[in-house]
Amino acid sequence: MAKTDFGPPDFRELIPPVIKENYGKWKYHEVPQQGVLRHVSESGAVLHSVRMASPRLVSGDFIREISDIAEKYCDGYLRFTTRNNVEFLVSDANNVDPLLDELDDKGYLVGGIGNVISNIVHTQGWIHCKSAVTDASGITKSIMDDVKDYFTGKIALPARCRIAVACCINMCGACHCSDIAVVGIHRTPPRIDDELASKICEIPNTVASCPTGAIKPNPRTKSVTVNQEKCMMCANCTVVCPAMKIMNPAKDGVSIWVGGKVSNARTAPMFSKLAIPFLPNNAPRWPEVTDAVKHLIEVWAVNAKKGERMGEWIGRIGWERFFTLTDLPFTNQHIDDFTTAKTTFRSTTQFKF
Repeated sequence: MAKTDFGPPDFRELIPPVIKENYGKWKYHEVPQQGVLRHVSESGAVLHSVRMASPRLVSGDFIREISDIAEKYCDGYLRFTTRNNVEFLVSDANNVDPLLDELDDKGYLVGGIGNVISNIVHTQGWIHCKSAVTDASGITKSIMDDVKDYFTGKIALPARCRIAVACCINMCGACHCSDIAVVGIHRTPPRIDDELASKICEIPNTVASCPTGAIKPNPRTKSVTVNQEKCMMCANCTVVCPAMKIMNPAKDGVSIWVGGKVSNARTAPMFSKLAIPFLPNNAPRWPEVTDAVKHLIEVWAVNAKKGERMGEWIGRIGWERFFTLTDLPFTNQHIDDFTTAKTTFRSTTQFKF
């Protein structure tokens, strides 16, 4: 086969020799201590995965440091999980404890395995995203500082808990399928600068960017108009047409959603549903958001059965009981009456909340 200079390298070139030699022959794994997975092959070979939380948006210094640690204890082999944990792949069992000691000395959190909170995933936030309502990385840092004992296993949970943070409702951060999701929300439609739009925006692309058909061309101004009743404040149009301004520091904020999951071990995969419609966007530590997330975790941990995820617990007790136990107000914003999406979001005659 001819070699090319594009595309990813063959994964077999990047995995540790012990995995390559035992590929497809791993018999079982166990958790000797929180943050450590011990994998055993049919041949008797053993590999330890040591899991550590990463900040998700990382610096060059961070990459160099974890690379040096990997060179020291596991021949340079490490990987990032789908939830941005760092896993050091240790083939020599004698290196596990020294590795854990060094990670502890450097202040890194080891954990995230089993019935704990995994590393929080988040979107780009203010640092990169044009439609960001809030700073996803800042909220993630603030939440993780408050719930780190649930990550390291110091405080027991009934089941695993996945938290995600998205800086806007386009949700490129797995918020639709996490136990607790924090989502930035705009609450006002975009304001249009007609003169600028006529010069820098492609009108057909701007119209096509709207998922609810709220935008139409305005031939008189060579710009567009927005039907505010149809607008869901997603900011898709802002990305395509910078002349459509949607940022509003006085009105923008954060919502919290609960009950989503990807796995189908006991129930089918579930989407997150709205729990808290609005919290203020109080940077840099977002105290209202972090308090709300911690409160939801604590109520679930006390009332759920063993192995019961957030959504499964809510499904068992019902949403009325959920709002009572969490002491959250139920408002008209919790009722799904949105009917203008191209692919109908409201698909039944029942109330959904």
